[in-house]
Amino acid sequence: MAEPLKILVADDNETDRMILRAIVQQEGHRVIEAANGREAVERFLADSPDIILMDALMPVMDGLQASREIKERAGGDLVPIIFLTSLQDAQSLAECLDSGGDDFMSKPYNRVILKAKIKAFSRMRLMHAQLQEHNRQMLLEQQVAKTVFDNVAHSGCLNLDNIRHSLSPLAVFNGDTVLAERKPDGGMLLFLGDFTGHGLPAAIGAMPLAEIFYGMTSKGFSMEEVLREINSRLRKILPVGVFCCGAMVELNFYDKTARIWVGGVPDVYLVRHRTGDLVKIPSTSLPLGVLDPHEFDPTASDHNMDVGDRVFLWSDGIIESHNPMGEMFGEARLEQLFEETDNPDDLFDDILSAVDAFIGKGNRDDDITLCTAKMVHIDDIGMPTFDTSKGTVGGPMDWEMSLELRDQSLKAFNPLPLVLNILMEVEGLRGLSGQLYTLLAELFNNALDHGILRLDSQLKTNAQGFAAYYLERERRLNDLDDGRISLHIRHRPVGKGGELSLRISDSGPGFDHQRMVSGIDENGESYSGRGITLVHQLCDRFEYRDRGNTVEATVCWPKQN
Repeated sequence: MAEPLKILVADDNETDRMILRAIVQQEGHRVIEAANGREAVERFLADSPDIILMDALMPVMDGLQASREIKERAGGDLVPIIFLTSLQDAQSLAECLDSGGDDFMSKPYNRVILKAKIKAFSRMRLMHAQLQEHNRQMLLEQQVAKTVFDNVAHSGCLNLDNIRHSLSPLAVFNGDTVLAERKPDGGMLLFLGDFTGHGLPAAIGAMPLAEIFYGMTSKGFSMEEVLREINSRLRKILPVGVFCCGAMVELNFYDKTARIWVGGVPDVYLVRHRTGDLVKIPSTSLPLGVLDPHEFDPTASDHNMDVGDRVFLWSDGIIESHNPMGEMFGEARLEQLFEETDNPDDLFDDILSAVDAFIGKGNRDDDITLCTAKMVHIDDIGMPTFDTSKGTVGGPMDWEMSLELRDQSLKAFNPLPLVLNILMEVEGLRGLSGQLYTLLAELFNNALDHGILRLDSQLKTNAQGFAAYYLERERRLNDLDDGRISLHIRHRPVGKGGELSLRISDSGPGFDHQRMVSGIDENGESYSGRGITLVHQLCDRFEYRDRGNTVEATVCWPKQN
């Protein structure tokens, strides 16, 4: 062998020890001796031998018990034990192996076979050491990859008080993922995904998914646009048979509404805080990454929510958990928890506790993920802040641009993320991203919904009217064949700051803006009243022009406290 081994010879017979010592030393190895089982354990702890030759029958402690203790102390290290015994019956030899022995030899010893066994176990130890080193290297590489993965698929806004989530993966990497991010207008997107498979192969797809989700959400893209981009990217990069089942929820904390899309995961539950009623939103779409972009339809359902109402999302690892008898937890047990609870605040913990108790000592065979989000007032969580650093200093200060969208573009294109991205090139505006997006969204949507489509916002005073409003909006938008909206934006330096001017015009007939402005306080509770009041709060100057189909707004920075 390349290096001599330390071999422990444990035998109460001094003659046998002398014979074994001679054979082992002849092969160039170092010998450590023990006269009983207790002494063998002590010498193992003191000298860390590579191989042990163990007599089965010894005083103080027999070889079987000594073998058990040595194997326990060795942990994951490979320490081969060859039993030396005069026992011949099969049961006794089997007990030697059951106690931790790796092989045995019958007395009297065959010198040739003993030397061959020592060489064989030495090769085995070398191979085990190599495997251990490869395993350590693999764990190190996985940890590095996990760090990169966690930085990409970061927690976003999952630490907000109105969100709770739990991921219980089977391995270092997780096929399940939970993402949450605020929108510039104050809303939130929440996503739960379940990739096919487990561990690293399943988690790889979560990295581009998370990058798209966070990047597009923080820029103000709609839920449908985010879903389309994720589906397109996953369809392009994932191999056949790998896809992502998921559910996405968009919460609007101003209008107290939720848009919910479900594609391949179990039903999303919406729990009414006041009545305890349970609304199930089933899967209506195929998983992400299955369909080609032109086939994918991210149709979502709209739901009114009151403060305190909750949405619950979970992976199939919850309802498909098995107990030791092979029974599945199932949706019936899950629904029973919702029916029996007296306090909705306890539901999250009740579900996890019930699943853990059901699994008991059984083996988990899937990742288990649960997430819930509660509707709250916008003041409870505040407006979002984003890291909008572009790595540049100053940015463009004196510039203007114009953009005109006609009917075909109005049907299919949302210009707000594009415009906001341009505005963020001005360093002084980056801290105002949420304010500017909200202002742009209010003005542009007013121009489209009321100026071009002539929709009446009074429809949205109740749940039925809200749904009718958006159905009518979709119908009118599809039928649109003549209409345009123009955006003109100018920024100029003023002192140590700047002034941003926005002008948005639509081709609609306009309206009596003088009456609207004079009735702001009176109609403050209505949707349209809230929008006008909010715009005034966001701007330094604001006015309607022409027939009411042109609006101009000015934002100055830095803001004065």
